[in-house]
Order: sequence, then structure tokens, then C-alpha cells
Amino acid sequence: MFTTLRNAWSIPELRKKLIFTALIMLLYRIGNVVPVPYINGDALVYYFNQTLSGTILGLYNAMSGSAFSQATVLALSIQPYINASIIIQLLTIAIPALERLQKDGGEEGKKKLNMITRLTTIGLGLLMGWAYYMMLINSGAGIITDDGFLAAVVIILAFTAGSAVVMWLGEQITEHGIGNGISMILFANIISRLPASINDLFVIFFNTEKAPTWWIGVIEVVLSAALIVLIVFVNDAERRIPVQYAKRVVGRKVYGGQNTNLPIKVSMTGVMPVIFASSIASLPATICTFGGWTKGWWYENVFSADSWIYAICYFLLIFFFSWFYASIQYDPVEISNNLKKNGGFIPGFRPGKPTSDFIKKVINKIVIFGAVYLGIVALLPIISGNLINAYVDGLFASTHEVYAAVHAMAIGGTSVIIVVSVALETVKALEAQMLMRHYKGFLD
Repeated sequence: MFTTLRNAWSIPELRKKLIFTALIMLLYRIGNVVPVPYINGDALVYYFNQTLSGTILGLYNAMSGSAFSQATVLALSIQPYINASIIIQLLTIAIPALERLQKDGGEEGKKKLNMITRLTTIGLGLLMGWAYYMMLINSGAGIITDDGFLAAVVIILAFTAGSAVVMWLGEQITEHGIGNGISMILFANIISRLPASINDLFVIFFNTEKAPTWWIGVIEVVLSAALIVLIVFVNDAERRIPVQYAKRVVGRKVYGGQNTNLPIKVSMTGVMPVIFASSIASLPATICTFGGWTKGWWYENVFSADSWIYAICYFLLIFFFSWFYASIQYDPVEISNNLKKNGGFIPGFRPGKPTSDFIKKVINKIVIFGAVYLGIVALLPIISGNLINAYVDGLFASTHEVYAAVHAMAIGGTSVIIVVSVALETVKALEAQMLMRHYKGFLD
């Protein structure tokens, strides 16, 4: 990775892209500490740590780089844009007009879909900003310093404007920088919490009160390393379908006849199914939290991120979005037709429908394996976290330093997948651009 970065820095064009990406990330981090007017930040941080850190809003806080718990201008982060993308992509299947724009609209259709997504992001930003404001008002913790109409408008519009700015910054990285803008922003937000996590790890390791907790720290470190190794291994794995091209005689020359393969990535959907599944699965708990309905059987046993029912729903949503993304990315009929047009065929299968059926069967098997892999990575931290937290809850009070450190150190499978996947994708993007610039062409 460091070799790739050093080689990329030596190329002027890539160096400009790297500097541009770094400047955009710097602007984003600066915006993450700009406070919203009429909000008592210290009171909000105390209220969040005491009441909301163990809820689904803790995930939002991690995805925003702790800006959500501080009510800064960029507190909503990239969540409105991600949710808007989910909604529009699902609607392209349900609404024929949007489906035509996506498939037959060309570049103009993509621009219209992007504009619809942006407008949806603004609408969701308004809705989430209003919900966040209502949560702060209903908290009764004195977080809002002015509950007048003008203050409410300023707070809600500040959150909405922040979500629009984050969307614009992400698009700028995608267009002029390195990597995908949304992924890079999520990566920066999660990495920004690394120093605090290291501090919590030291608290767990060196605790000597009541009972030693160093073994919890060992489990956290080993589990994190195992998840990283698993993610890297599966990320590079692929299923190669053998393809053979028939010989063609054109004039006095013979073309084709070579054997190659059709590679299909095992993790073909990347991290997006996990992001989408976590956003959808957390929606009921988020609504309950914003409305102040965080008590009762339904919230604690169904909507809460620590419940088993939530874990099952989360796994099913990961499975669904894995299949959904695979169906969008890979069309077996189109792949079969392209092979047929170029004189290629899969040994043992006739061109046409038999080939497309075989490719579809292979893709379905890979989707099942990939969905199970994503589900294990996402749910294993939840299961281990519940077991460890149950032990710590019996020893320490909720105000104890070790209690807070263990709950804060609970490994987020979603966070680990995002960080590792984005790092690998960014390095591969750099390598691809370097290869393109070093390639001399046929004439040389």
C-alpha cells in the first residue's frame, strides 16, 4: 500500500488528485466541528453518552465521525444521501419511467437520476433535521437554548444544508479525486474515532478493580484482526468460468482459438449491502429514538440493535441487498450474448440460453456465499458484544470508566468492512490509474 502511494505521488496528475482528495477531506473534518446555533454542545454530549450511545444512533455517530453527538453543521453526514440512493434505486424497479431513464436514457438519463437523487437527499435532510430537532426538544436535558420558531428554522436548515454540502463534497471526490466520494467520507469518519478507541483499549487492559478485564481487550484485538484477514481474503477471491474462443479464418490470418476465463468476484457487491441493510434495519429504532419512545418490549426486543430479532432482520436485509446488487451488476443473458457475438463459449454448454442459465446458476451460488460472509462479519461483533456487555454490566455501574470503555469498544462489523474495503478499493484504483499512465500502447 505504501509503495503504491509513493509511486502514485511521483506522477504529477495523480499527485494533484491525491492533494485534491486530502483538501476535500480536510474541509469536511473542519465542517465536522462547526457548531449549530442555539444548541448546548456540552449538554448534548453528556445526554448522548448517558442515554443514546448504546442505541442505533451510536452507529450514526460512528458514521459521522462523532459529529452527530455534537450537533455540528455536518451532523447528518452522508446518511441522507445514502438513504436517497437506496430509495431511488429501489424505485427504478417499481417505476417504469425511472427504469427507462436508467437503462435507455444514456448520459442524459444518468444526469436526471442524479438530480432526482440530490433532491431526495435535500428532502430527507429536512426530515432528519426536523426529527433530530424534535429529539433534542423532547430530551428535557436543556440542550436547546432557544425553543422559538426562528431558532427551530435555523437549526433544521443548518442540518439540511450540512447534508447537501457533504453530498457535494462526495461528488467532488468521485469526479476529481481518488476513489468513491461516499466511501472516502465514511472511511474518514470511522478512522477519526481510532484515537478514542485506542484509549478505551488501554482502559480495558489496565483495569484492576473488582475483576480483570484484559481478556476482553485481547478478544477485541484478536476478533478485529480475524475480521480484517477474512475481509481481505474474500475481497480478492473470485470464481473463474473457463471461456474458449473459436478459431476464425479471415483472409490468410487465423483469429481466436485462445482459452481464457470470465472472472466473477466473490464479494461482487462490496460493502453497499451492509450499508443499505444497516440504514433500513435501523430506521424503526431511529424513529423511536427521535420520538422519545425508547422504552417498552418492542423497542428493547425488536428494534434495538442489541436484540436478536434485529440481528435476524439485519441478516435477511443483507441477503436481499446482496441479491439486488448482483442482479443489477450482472445480467447473464447479456453476458451470454456478448460471448456469442465474439465467438466465445463455455466448454460443455451451447451458446444462448444454456450458457446464460449456467452463468445465472454460478452467480446465484456466489451471491449466497457472499451474503453469508457479509452476514457473519456484520453479526459476529453484535453476538460477541452482547455476551461481553452482559458480563461487564454485572460487574460495573453504567457510570464506571470500564463500563463506558467496553461499550464504546464494541467492534462494529459494518465499520470494519467499510474501512478495509475502502482501503483496498482505493489502492486498486491508484494501481489502475498508474497502469493506464505507464502503458505505452501498440505503436511503441
